[in-house]
Amino acid sequence: MAYTAPRGTVDLLPQDTRKWQYLEQLLRTIADLYNVKEIRPPMFEHTELFNRSVGDTSDIVTKEMYTFADKKGRSLTLRPEGTAGVARAYVENKLFAAADKPVKLYYMGPMFRYERPQKGRQRQFHQFGVEMLGVEDPALDVEAMLMAVTIVQSLGLKNVRLVVNTLGDAKSRQAHKEALKKHFEPYLGELCHDCQERFEKNPLRILDCKVDHDHPAMKNAPRTIDYLTDEAKAYFDQVLALLDDLEVSYVVDPNLVRGLDYYCHVVFEVISDDPILGAQSTLGGGGRYNSLIEELGGPATPGIGFAFGMERLVIALGDQLEEEEEHLDVYLMPLGEKGKNLAVQIQAMLRANGLSCDMDYQNRSMKAQFKTVDRMKANFAIIIGDDEVDQEVVNIKDTRTRNQETVALEDILAYLEKKMEE
Repeated sequence: MAYTAPRGTVDLLPQDTRKWQYLEQLLRTIADLYNVKEIRPPMFEHTELFNRSVGDTSDIVTKEMYTFADKKGRSLTLRPEGTAGVARAYVENKLFAAADKPVKLYYMGPMFRYERPQKGRQRQFHQFGVEMLGVEDPALDVEAMLMAVTIVQSLGLKNVRLVVNTLGDAKSRQAHKEALKKHFEPYLGELCHDCQERFEKNPLRILDCKVDHDHPAMKNAPRTIDYLTDEAKAYFDQVLALLDDLEVSYVVDPNLVRGLDYYCHVVFEVISDDPILGAQSTLGGGGRYNSLIEELGGPATPGIGFAFGMERLVIALGDQLEEEEEHLDVYLMPLGEKGKNLAVQIQAMLRANGLSCDMDYQNRSMKAQFKTVDRMKANFAIIIGDDEVDQEVVNIKDTRTRNQETVALEDILAYLEKKMEE
């Protein structure tokens, strides 16, 4: 039997992981600038957590979760998104008792959704997400949006824009919900089965339907922005005013809704029309959620967050790392068994002093080993034959200048350090 990776998963090979490591370090650096600290929740949770937080009418819960029973019959689910696990950890570990708020956290790692694989979206995918908990303030909303935009701009993408909307407060959402039900009721028989179920539980989810996206009733559906209370409108106006003050370019899209049930007030997406991304231009997004922590058993705690699919961010990096070629400091070329034994000792000494090294283990010819030196782009090749062992010296070739010198064993480190400074 020929074994292959499961559909919707990919192997990240060494030529791929270099980009991932670069991206991960970039994200950590930006998180440090915003004083956002890392949290690492488990990769699976009790299924009820996602049913309650994400919403039992969402596609994630109804169609896409990897759910299984453990040996004691408990229902567990591989995490399909990151916010629910962070919120659970926030409550369970009493992070709400922190003296300084907001509590700003980021996560990074694999998520799992059973959906049709496509470029930049697999069944096992990776997310970078940020949650800012404990404060409801337009300035914090803007900080989250600015951080998201900064991440995208740092990748060198062109035509980056921020798209924003508001779902309003609880009263606004209730008024909009009633308007949506009144609007869609005459067309209910024409909508898909999922939308018919959403009609009673959460009609806002109808607007996010992929099946009925082109139905005429969608085009003139009631907009959230037309049902805002005075307080919700004032809050949104403050957010936009702060964006204006910071000269952040944005577009207000009244049709923008996010696919998770816990959102309220401001929602946003970061979009780029850079050709490198192909047809799909949305890189990530998020919004404010003020009731999630309380629903999970914690105190009333407002929050705002966002997430990016990291596969899309890796695509956005393109070929910009190719100019920064990887290289090895030293490659050791033993010629004979005595040379190999000495090479092992020299290699350990060099690594202990911070130099990257490798050596030949296959007893190959000098010509074959020099080909490896070239492939690994090693700056120095250390040649060790039987004569060198007997004389307690090595031959060091500087591949940059093509010069070769004989160096005493005790002088190898000093010699290399001096040459590397030149």
